[in-house]
Amino acid sequence: MADASSGATTTNAASTSNAEVQIQIPAGPTKAEAAAPPAGAPSKSSGAKNWRWWMMVSFDVFFLVAGQTSATLLGRYYYHQGGSSKWVSSFVQTAGFPILLLGLFCVPKQPSGDGGGSDTPVAKLVVIYIVLGLIIAADDMMYASGLKYLPVSTYSLICASQLSFNVVFGYVLNSQKLTGLILNAVVLLTLSDALLGANHDETEDVSGISRRNYLMGFLLTLGASGTYSLILCLMQLTFENVIKKHTFTAVLHMQIYTAFVATVASIVGLFASGEWRTVRGEMDTFQSGQFSYFMTLLWTAVSWQITSVGVVGLVFEVSSLFSNVISTVALPIVPLFAVLIFNDKMDGIKVIAMLIAIWGFVSYLMQHYFDDKKARKASAGGEGGA
Repeated sequence: MADASSGATTTNAASTSNAEVQIQIPAGPTKAEAAAPPAGAPSKSSGAKNWRWWMMVSFDVFFLVAGQTSATLLGRYYYHQGGSSKWVSSFVQTAGFPILLLGLFCVPKQPSGDGGGSDTPVAKLVVIYIVLGLIIAADDMMYASGLKYLPVSTYSLICASQLSFNVVFGYVLNSQKLTGLILNAVVLLTLSDALLGANHDETEDVSGISRRNYLMGFLLTLGASGTYSLILCLMQLTFENVIKKHTFTAVLHMQIYTAFVATVASIVGLFASGEWRTVRGEMDTFQSGQFSYFMTLLWTAVSWQITSVGVVGLVFEVSSLFSNVISTVALPIVPLFAVLIFNDKMDGIKVIAMLIAIWGFVSYLMQHYFDDKKARKASAGGEGGA
């Protein structure tokens, strides 16, 4: 998943003796909570918990940014070197999920009934995982198509619209609070995408992409960004209202099972479309050789799983909206590498679109800062009154 794009209160972890490592799941503030704590702020009663929380969030942020940047660049490298199968590109976005099985063996089992939340019927979970997995497969296909038809710099800038979509879905599904600064971020990111969409003068990159394919790639990437935001909000909603288990195992289960469904769907699409017949040919004609072909797909798959761990971790530790905000941190990084590696053009329109997108990102961070300041002042007042 890409592409391909986050403030809530958290529930403190319970029981640390002979139990599984606990994580925090956002409870989702209501629209009326004007003085709600900032996105995912930990409890102020324990300095150790604060440091643990910040360390977990820092790791998740690193995984997300590093994984997303490398996966996007490797995905474009696959097309740049002669790869052509959108289904293969879609397949590798989730096919690396077996490496997450190692995490299940590293986490100790939680004793029955130990603060894990209410038991969820297996049939309901199966339906949820299948539906989410199929949506992820469709999203991966749109991202793969967009990356094929667009320069990486343009692609990554469009992916910033994930934040705008997430604000809308978060408001509807997760009761996220909307403020002037957050709405300002939505408007700016939308304007950034509009500039790129109107930039029809750039109809070809170094691969000779036509105007028609450019427009198709733009629309598919935009659609993928919206779908990705919907997926994150649905995951947050599932954990808050269905799974209700505050454990790292629950995170891994969500990622593994949905990725398994998405991978199977991509394999079915690969054979149903007939693209499997071209895989051997593109392997032989890959410009940097067969070994490079396999390594490109392998490390793309690993990079996407690293990204997914960061994404799902931030959804749990903070919220889906914050996870999407951090995704936009890679916004200035990917275009820079794209210009250096793929000779993407960085014209005036792209520079303006990037600056507007960064402005929107900073606008959201300012809201986060004000929420944090307000929460700290309320906490200090409460402690003084006590």
